Amino acid sequence: MADKWIAGIDLGGTTTKIAFITNSGDIVHKWEIPTDNSNEGQNITSNIAKAIDEKLSQIGETKEKLMGIGMGAPGPVDYETGIILNVVNLGWKDNYPLKDSLEEATSLPAAVENDANCAALGEMWSGAGNGAKDLVCVTLGTGVGGGVIANGNIIQGTNGAAGEIGHITVIPSGGAPCNCGKTGCLETVASATGIVRLAEEAVKNSSSSSKLGEQFRITAKDVFDAARDNDQLAQKVLNEVSFHLGLALANIGNTLNPDKIVLGGGVSKAGDILLDSVKENFEKFAFPAVRNSTEIDIATLGNDAGVLGAAWLIKNKLNQ
Repeated sequence: MADKWIAGIDLGGTTTKIAFITNSGDIVHKWEIPTDNSNEGQNITSNIAKAIDEKLSQIGETKEKLMGIGMGAPGPVDYETGIILNVVNLGWKDNYPLKDSLEEATSLPAAVENDANCAALGEMWSGAGNGAKDLVCVTLGTGVGGGVIANGNIIQGTNGAAGEIGHITVIPSGGAPCNCGKTGCLETVASATGIVRLAEEAVKNSSSSSKLGEQFRITAKDVFDAARDNDQLAQKVLNEVSFHLGLALANIGNTLNPDKIVLGGGVSKAGDILLDSVKENFEKFAFPAVRNSTEIDIATLGNDAGVLGAAWLIKNKLNQ
């Protein structure tokens, strides 16, 4: 088994990332294909199987080279059965048997998990988690995802919905509506979309001049860049984001006392200006014993965290 590879899949709403990964966590080949969510998502797993076969024949290998396939998918997944419970943007009906469909299409043993959980496993295996057995990973992208690892295992919860950190309510009344149907979720203030919304509101309600007011379309990156240049309006937005994120992370820290909390996703690319501000709020709200033992770091694997975590899933399952 040692020289066999694992196929890791990170399934997204628009693209699907695929990688061949060694047993020790090195990526040998990686590429992506468009996600075809037409026709109730009927082509998704067959397209993945086809892409894997094509790549193997390109590099002169056979299916024998692969020991299994792991996948991270957006939405709550029942890990035991590999059924994805409900999916907003992939066309599948609720309770879709994703693991079975994947095994049938590829003729390989498969394991399926939520994509944010996979990113957490990836960081634990070969990223910022660096072997930490108690780890919380928060992905700040278009939305906010979370993965919680306790004693080396992903916390699933009773039906696979544990770790939905983006849906912790941070604004109990008068908060903005979230895609999940609630209002005032962390996702509405700490995702890229939420940061842009806060910035647009700040520009509209402010009489003072700001670089952000000159932008045709504000992005989250614009907000961080302007804050670095001491733009007061941008700093005000950054303070609001960091306050809510730092407070939520402190409450998670107080509940779980992890070795590390790792921030990933596109928004984490802001680096120290976000990290320092979040840490300051975390320290203000964390229980002293937690404050002194839990580190907050930026994820190191970027877009590779998902495929690596997906590969770890099946490696772990087959080695049990």
